[in-house]
Amino acid sequence: MRRDQNNLIVGLDIGSSAVRLVVGQMIEEERERPELQILGAAEVPSAGVHKGVINSIEDVVSSVSACLENAERMVGVPINSVWVGISGLHIMSQVSKGVVAVSKADNEITEEDVARAIEASRTIATPLNYEVLHVLPKSYSIDGQIKIKDPVGMTGIRLEVDSQIILGSSSQIKNLTKAVYRAGLNIEDLVMAILATSEAVTTPRQKEIGVVVINIGVTTTSLAIFEEGDLLHTAILPIGSEHITNDIAIGLRTSIDIAEAVKLQYGDCISHLIAKREEIDLYDLGSVNHELVKKQFVSEIIEARAEEIFSKIDLELVKIKRNGLLPAGAILTGGGAKLPGLVELAKKHLRLPAVLGYPMNVSSTTDKVNDLGFSTAMGLVKWGSAMESQGRATGIGLGGHTIKKVGSIFSKLRNWTKILIP
Repeated sequence: MRRDQNNLIVGLDIGSSAVRLVVGQMIEEERERPELQILGAAEVPSAGVHKGVINSIEDVVSSVSACLENAERMVGVPINSVWVGISGLHIMSQVSKGVVAVSKADNEITEEDVARAIEASRTIATPLNYEVLHVLPKSYSIDGQIKIKDPVGMTGIRLEVDSQIILGSSSQIKNLTKAVYRAGLNIEDLVMAILATSEAVTTPRQKEIGVVVINIGVTTTSLAIFEEGDLLHTAILPIGSEHITNDIAIGLRTSIDIAEAVKLQYGDCISHLIAKREEIDLYDLGSVNHELVKKQFVSEIIEARAEEIFSKIDLELVKIKRNGLLPAGAILTGGGAKLPGLVELAKKHLRLPAVLGYPMNVSSTTDKVNDLGFSTAMGLVKWGSAMESQGRATGIGLGGHTIKKVGSIFSKLRNWTKILIP
């Protein structure tokens, strides 16, 4: 199969611990629907990013360039453009309403009317130095008839839309785009990372009946709550798997590196199931001296911090009155979700069904698709494929949502970034 670099769909996830890049392609089989095939996935340690925020552009550029080089070697063609995930504590969301009069004389609602209504909802008073990343329509109403999913073709005089507006800090958006451009890549679009992750690990049915997607990263935990197919709420919490490592280091009075090794090799979230006699010799993990520590003690440290993460997630569910009330439950993903026992702990503290979230409906030649850490990069590829297949010219995005691209910002940024690059 000849690989055409023009139809590659590439997702780039710049995290606090790793930069991950996934390359996909839509394969069109005769008489069958096109299938997304993953051609390659690359990962390198990240530098210059903390809690989703860039603190050194040079370090990010070198990390992205190294990851890009590995990916290009895998797929055998140059990679020119990427869908980029954006995360961090600076991201916020607001609800908004847009109202327009239907333009046609016979009062039939067209796609143009819908686009105008969404554009009207976009014109909110944004906080200083913030930009709109996504406009996600939740439901429409026509002349007072509410909860309409798709108004095109219906008749009415007044069209209203309720939208969820996702905003990001202008300076962080510019820093991220500058770093990606300086690595020699064009940006198809910026996508809020947890939304992309949700595309990879949920089904439309789960989003319809109610689900929370939880991405446990190194320094932050992101969550997105869906119901009736719409995004209800998002949050990014300043706590992640790194905090568990720090707690182990303090509890065992050892180095961060040894604490990380203890967590990865012996970590467990359910302490009461571990035999009291089980011990870990830190010498085997790189300590200078033979130090024996109880495995149960390590598990108690991990369990306490994991319980704190879930209690903060439950508070977010309480805010929107969905605590214990999402039938499709919690889907745990991200590198931090690999800890044994985490699913059981989630069931107990969130009072919901819980499973690990692996990317669905993709074929692949790499086993990286089953790595929870790659779920965001995989989701970006799925997001990109959905946007391209449903026609970016019309701006119709996932699930019929119209997603306002910020391409105009990027084209301006690209121009002045190229001027800056010698």
